[in-house]
Amino acid sequence: MVGRKSLKGDYCPSARSLDVIGDWWSLLIVRDAFDGLTRFSEFQKSLGIAKNILTERLRTLVSRGILEAVPVGDSGARMEYRLTAVGRDLFPVMVALRQFGERHLFKPGEAHSELVDRETGLPVRLDIRTPDGRSVGPDDTVLLKVPEE
Repeated sequence: MVGRKSLKGDYCPSARSLDVIGDWWSLLIVRDAFDGLTRFSEFQKSLGIAKNILTERLRTLVSRGILEAVPVGDSGARMEYRLTAVGRDLFPVMVALRQFGERHLFKPGEAHSELVDRETGLPVRLDIRTPDGRSVGPDDTVLLKVPEE
């Protein structure tokens, strides 16, 4: 089996981000954490993931600062996994993935979960804007790469 290449030193922020949270199980764990799940058993039930894989993904998410493991109960032997400030910064990523799925992976009228504002019940939509407030898309942007040495 080929080992996974580390992208930790890459000049591209996307590559470094994928190095931290680059597999689908991890993203699904983060999704569930945003939905309020905190316990190992809750993640396992929601995802149907093997316990050894879940253990490894949770360990990795904690070591990379996405989740924190907080002891609970009288003995402190059980843990809850909670999003850190770093993990909460993944919210726009999760919304972008959701919007992609809504636009391209469901037939018109096909039922799917929906992310809504807790206060108003209105759908949440991600809109990319410049600091001066203008909405931008891929044709409006250019990537300034670090020159190769």
